[in-house]
Amino acid sequence: MTALNRVPSFVARAGTASALTLAAVGSSIAIPGAAPEASAATLATKALKIAASKKGSPYQWGATGPRRFDCSGLTLYSFKKAGKKLPRTAAQQYNKTRHISARSRRAGDLVFFHRGSYVYHVGIYAGHGKIWHAPRTGAVVRLEKIWTKNVWYGRVR
Repeated sequence: MTALNRVPSFVARAGTASALTLAAVGSSIAIPGAAPEASAATLATKALKIAASKKGSPYQWGATGPRRFDCSGLTLYSFKKAGKKLPRTAAQQYNKTRHISARSRRAGDLVFFHRGSYVYHVGIYAGHGKIWHAPRTGAVVRLEKIWTKNVWYGRVR
């Protein structure tokens, strides 16, 4: 049980307590409907794990899985399996995400590669400056370091 859900027995019996009372007994406030951090993985985390499970799958332009992928096909497939539908192309996916800064990025966010305003590639951020992606013809789905600063980040909502 996490600190978020821990409630002293007298609070459970009384049903309410002030924040000062909780602080005095060394507990925290339980927020109705809030899941503990150790609960089921988030949508983004699920999508990231699905993408990683496709390691070694061959690249094929226009492919959306389950055995072959292009870049946006991998992200589409991964999020669909995690429970969220995305549009088909990298540019369309960029337009459907909440745009975030590099400092705000988290594992499971989408990484969009661009030249000017043209989005040409997408992957799923894995943390530590790396992405899971389907890079190009002749390659396979793999984990790779982000190789350019010309990237934007998007969070699937």
